[in-house]
Amino acid sequence: MTQKIIAWDFDGVLNRNLIDGTFVWKATFDRDIGVSAEAFSKYVFRSGRFDDVLIGKRDLIDLVAEWIEQADCAITPTAFLNYWFRKDNLPDDQSIQLLNEARTAGFINVLATNNEARRLAYIRDEMKFETRMDHFFAAGPMGHKKPAEPFFRTIESALGARGEDLFLIDDKAENVEAAADLGWRAFHFQAGDHNRLAEAIRDFGAGA
Repeated sequence: MTQKIIAWDFDGVLNRNLIDGTFVWKATFDRDIGVSAEAFSKYVFRSGRFDDVLIGKRDLIDLVAEWIEQADCAITPTAFLNYWFRKDNLPDDQSIQLLNEARTAGFINVLATNNEARRLAYIRDEMKFETRMDHFFAAGPMGHKKPAEPFFRTIESALGARGEDLFLIDDKAENVEAAADLGWRAFHFQAGDHNRLAEAIRDFGAGA
């Protein structure tokens, strides 16, 4: 029997850093950093500058340094990233429990996330996911992001797995649809879906 693989998205599934449509890190950003969170978002995200970072074409710390210089902000790039990552460190305890139960049940568990390399390292090392995951797949090191087909094909190839052996859990409908189109089992996770997810994992293990 082929071993079943669960591919967990991070933000929005294992990490609850988005509440009521707002990223938690924004709450005290203006006071802590001395610059508007909206100004930061406009420069980094809404400008499209983050796109190359996300797929590994540019280092995040270089983009942050560029923003700090133009914003005349009194913080170093390294200190800013440490601050930002800590603010985004909000694991969903119920999802983590399901992950632990999946490991106990014998599933292979992998992270499948649209994160760049520096955040991935923080998730793996500082948030201790290295002890929870069998493999890590992230957009930055892979050079592809969900929902693009190469993201999923890279995982299949790396694990020697077929789509039917893989189960994506993701909070973005477009990612779930893309995985399903490739023959993966996929679950659209939303806040409070833990009981439904537990049932879906059991069904996946049973081959239902």
